[in-house]
Amino acid sequence: MLDNVSRAKLEALNNPKVMAYVEEAIKICRPAKVTVITDSEEDTNYIRELAIKNREETPLKLKGHTIHFDSPKDQGRDKQHTRYLVSKKVDWGLDVNYILKDEGLPEILSIIDGIMEGKEMLIAFFSLGPTNSPFSLRAMQITDSAYVVHSEKILYRSGYEEFKRLNGSDDFFYFLHSAGRLVDNVTADIDKRRIYIDLEENRVYTVNNQYAGNSVGLKKLAFRLAIQKAQREGWLAEHMFLMGVHGKPGRTTYFAGAFPSACGKTSTAMLPGQSIVGDDIAYFRKINGEIRAVNVEKGIFGIIENVNPNDDPLIYEALTTPREVIFSNVLVNDGTPYWLGMGKEPPAEGINFTGHWYKGKKDENGKEIPYAHKNARYTIALEELDNVDPNLNDPNGVPVKAIVYGGRDSYTTVPICESLSWAHGVFMGATVESETTAATIGKEGVRTHDPMANKDFISVPLATYLENHIKFAEGLKEVPTIFATNYFLKNSEGKYLNGKLDKLVWILWAEGRVNGDYDAIETPVGRIPKYEDLKNLFKQHLNADYTEEDYNEQFAIRIAKYLEKMDRMTEAFSHIKLPAAFAAEMENQIKRLQEAKAIYGDVATPDKFRK
Repeated sequence: MLDNVSRAKLEALNNPKVMAYVEEAIKICRPAKVTVITDSEEDTNYIRELAIKNREETPLKLKGHTIHFDSPKDQGRDKQHTRYLVSKKVDWGLDVNYILKDEGLPEILSIIDGIMEGKEMLIAFFSLGPTNSPFSLRAMQITDSAYVVHSEKILYRSGYEEFKRLNGSDDFFYFLHSAGRLVDNVTADIDKRRIYIDLEENRVYTVNNQYAGNSVGLKKLAFRLAIQKAQREGWLAEHMFLMGVHGKPGRTTYFAGAFPSACGKTSTAMLPGQSIVGDDIAYFRKINGEIRAVNVEKGIFGIIENVNPNDDPLIYEALTTPREVIFSNVLVNDGTPYWLGMGKEPPAEGINFTGHWYKGKKDENGKEIPYAHKNARYTIALEELDNVDPNLNDPNGVPVKAIVYGGRDSYTTVPICESLSWAHGVFMGATVESETTAATIGKEGVRTHDPMANKDFISVPLATYLENHIKFAEGLKEVPTIFATNYFLKNSEGKYLNGKLDKLVWILWAEGRVNGDYDAIETPVGRIPKYEDLKNLFKQHLNADYTEEDYNEQFAIRIAKYLEKMDRMTEAFSHIKLPAAFAAEMENQIKRLQEAKAIYGDVATPDKFRK
């Protein structure tokens, strides 16, 4: 089924493992045609055109814009059917979804048997991280979806030449995907959707899905493989953005940050006046005594809800001007996309993920269908954005001076808080809690414990993961500063206490702290800003008057709430043998809070801790 051109492309790699995977995939999937995709612009254009020809994407009015729809039942990451394939039972101290190979492998192979009959198999190669770099990991994708390869061409660096540099090595990740049987261009057999991750073979099977969080193997599926590889080899793979924060004129300080889905990660990475390296996944290595990091990707697969000219002007500009963008699961009317919270009144009808949509349309349960999905997305290359950092593709990465952890926490965590030490910062990251959103399938508003905003993806024992984080600071000439943030704090009436752009001030304060510009107030949970510094930053950068009343309400230490959280954390970590340094941080945090409660009661304003 390989024509001479595609066969020659494969043979040029001189890689027996690649050939074995291709032969295996062809034998079981039985496609009508096989096409190999290289790094060339000709091959990339072929994929763009094939996605439209196959009606996986439809061109929109603006040049370069296309729309892709997923099944109404395939609109988020499928946690239930995303499982590790393992040879024996595991106990990682986490609620890990796994299936034994004796059961799972025959099941997935039976599902993909003949799944590509009548379809074209696409074989593509990518680099996770910059090419020709100490960070580079190679990945091979086999799929019957041009939409998947098109997305990956936008999101990742092409890696055909990287595979040549392997010199026949089998040190690469392999992904086999099929959208399965299609009806009206969307996956029909959602009940047979499976995403199985073989940690022992560094390979992933993902079938009967199209939503990119399930189908684009190089994203969160490759991430799980990378986490395991990193933990084994002494580096870190993290669910983090990378950005350049521009404090004083001429100064750029690189930050990394981990936030669960829909908790402000992309909007932080895209803050006005700052530069973006990446918004989702980063690899970290210790090089010459400092932590350096790269963006695994070169594009954004972002949640589009509430992207509007006021809150996200840079992204909004990019999404409403001609350039290569794939929209998914928004409303389309007369070739124009509309999404929730875009600041524009939507038309009364159009095409969305349910087909023809009209105002008042209801689903099978009688619930009104929104004109666009809450988890609707956009896919765009970072280099299309005006604020892309010049070091995006630096093979040696950027020097990380600060790490920020954040969650969606209504009633406990202050807007910004600096850790007391590296180990305390690791503790901050490991105790992130967040309220669930539409980015995953299931009930919204449930508070979940999400260590390092990475719980869904950790592929090693949690104790090992925490130990490796604590040890990662060893041997460094300069240890990054760790902060905890929370953009979703509410008052007792349920009103948000933070404006959407206030995060700019929190991050600029953190940048100033890293560079010695500001003092701070030490509290039982970490160091918080002084009012005078925030007042000046609000006036300088947002032209806003920040009152001491607002400050006291936002930065009051809710001691009783923090102690309740520590009770939850004690329970959450009771199932594992904690690293000694981590256990000490937990014990000391609780002790500091108990002592403060004895003196100040349930809540203490910042002035109580000023010396």
